[in-house]
Amino acid sequence: MAIDYYVGGSALTDFKDDDKSSSVGAEHFKERILRELEEANRKRQLQEEEQKRAEEARQAEQVRLQQEEKAARLAKEREDELARIQREQELARQAEQVRLQQEQEAARLAKEREDELARIQREKDLKHHQESAVSLSLSTEVSESSHSVSMSESTSEAFQLTDDKVLSADLKAPLLRPSQEKQSTSASLIAGEVDFSDTDIEQSQKQEAGQTHIAENNELSSDSIAAKNEAVVAQVEAKESITEVKRPIMNRRRKNNRIAAKITGILVTIIVLIGLLTAFLGYRYVSSSLGAVDTDSKEFVTVQIPEGSGNKLIGQILEENGLVKNAAIFNYYTRFKNVSNLQSGYYNLQKSMTVKDIIDTLKQGGTLEPQEPVSGKILVTEGSTIDQIAKAVTVNVNTKKASKTSYSEQDFLELMKNKDFIDKMVKKYPELLKDIPSADQARYQLEGYLFPATYNYYEESSLEDIVDQMLATMNTNLAPYFDQIAAKGHTINEVLTLASLVEKEGSTDEDRRHIASVFYNRLNIQMPLQSNIAILYAMGKLGQETTLREDATIDTKINSPYNIYENPGLMPGPVDSPGLSAIEATINPANTDNLYFVADVTTGEVYYAEDYATHDANVSKYVNAHLENSAE
Repeated sequence: MAIDYYVGGSALTDFKDDDKSSSVGAEHFKERILRELEEANRKRQLQEEEQKRAEEARQAEQVRLQQEEKAARLAKEREDELARIQREQELARQAEQVRLQQEQEAARLAKEREDELARIQREKDLKHHQESAVSLSLSTEVSESSHSVSMSESTSEAFQLTDDKVLSADLKAPLLRPSQEKQSTSASLIAGEVDFSDTDIEQSQKQEAGQTHIAENNELSSDSIAAKNEAVVAQVEAKESITEVKRPIMNRRRKNNRIAAKITGILVTIIVLIGLLTAFLGYRYVSSSLGAVDTDSKEFVTVQIPEGSGNKLIGQILEENGLVKNAAIFNYYTRFKNVSNLQSGYYNLQKSMTVKDIIDTLKQGGTLEPQEPVSGKILVTEGSTIDQIAKAVTVNVNTKKASKTSYSEQDFLELMKNKDFIDKMVKKYPELLKDIPSADQARYQLEGYLFPATYNYYEESSLEDIVDQMLATMNTNLAPYFDQIAAKGHTINEVLTLASLVEKEGSTDEDRRHIASVFYNRLNIQMPLQSNIAILYAMGKLGQETTLREDATIDTKINSPYNIYENPGLMPGPVDSPGLSAIEATINPANTDNLYFVADVTTGEVYYAEDYATHDANVSKYVNAHLENSAE
């Protein structure tokens, strides 16, 4: 009997014989070989473990370096931001100091102006009072002097009326001024009218001696009046001279006041401009802080928002991860917008997101564990054909401007023809895909099997991965109905084929159930389905916009397995991807006897009929009439 041992690819063969010593030697040899093998395996394992530890250490070191680099970068960004904030605060403080100084200077100038105006007013009032006093004094003195002269003339005339003293009066008359002469004449006329008694004559004689003294007093009074007049004139001239001296000073003061007013206006203008500039810069800073940190960034940053976190803490976490520019402004913004329902969890965020975008994402709630960042989303709408889905996979609907994905339309269509890929999917989803049409029957074997929905794709996602998601979603939605479909004697392909017509023909759940009933009633009596949807698919126009006239004049004689005007029964496979509503309507149709339906081309309302005559009347009323009107 031979036993083979393989060491390093070589075979060692040992043959038994009757020699005992040979047998013992062979046993020792085999044990040694086994020990060597075990030792070699042990060393190899140790070496592999050492290499593994070294690789883990290298990776850990790399991760540590990356974390340190990231921490240093964040610290640098934070320092720069703090420095910028400090600079702005210092500028604001300096601007405030300048504003206060300018306000103080303006107040001082205004106070000086008020004091100067008050002083000028006081001087005007004083001058007015002085002039009034001088005028009053002058008028009083002149009045007193006139009265004194009048009295002396009257007395003199009285004495002159006597016969004995006429000559004496005539001699003294020249001493009177012309005005006094008039007054004397008047006094004489009055005296002439009086009857003088002896007593009066005696008194006049007694007073004769004092007439000379009175005349002398009159002469002194005239000189005094003239002197006073000259003094008053001199005083007025002196005041006018003082006024002339003060006038240049007042002119200079007025000029200084005008200059001060101009300076005050300039300072006020500067203060207003500084205020406007500060407000503008503040607005620009806040607007910038609410925008994206880096509009061109495509990098995802995974952050964790702890449970119970307030808006202030969330802002700090976002700022530390470089997702917002200023945590304080984030906090103020959430207060201003009354945001209070931000959710905890893990989030994959981007620096290209604005504060509003981040808040909207945080409102939706995060995941319990970190997830791979989503690169974008692809939207497949109900009723889409594979040709339309090929275009849809090139568009990322997760961006405002619907940016392009890394996938191409041509690659997707080639994948839909790839036999190896289709076979792989059939093995993965046997219940769903076991009845798909053959490649020579259908344009695309997977037509109608890609469930309409929104799909995430990731950095490493391939087209195969995306199609796999679509098939998996269809499988998940149909799985609850597999047994029901089989119990009714239908296949998955038949249900999806009919549902693809129902999807396009009906717009409401109720209409879809009634339309499915019409199709089943026709199938039961071997009546062609006669749906324009299948003809348009055969013509390559399904999904394109067509006019009423084009739709009414389609080629119902086209040579195609999808011509269900000529061919009874179903098409080889679906013509589009039906939504869940159309699928459920096909699985559970309404119970009717209708064989016809037509939709009003203006309202979309569907009208059903059990016989052709009723249907023909409906077509004439709701379709042909509108065609004739449009032709006119």
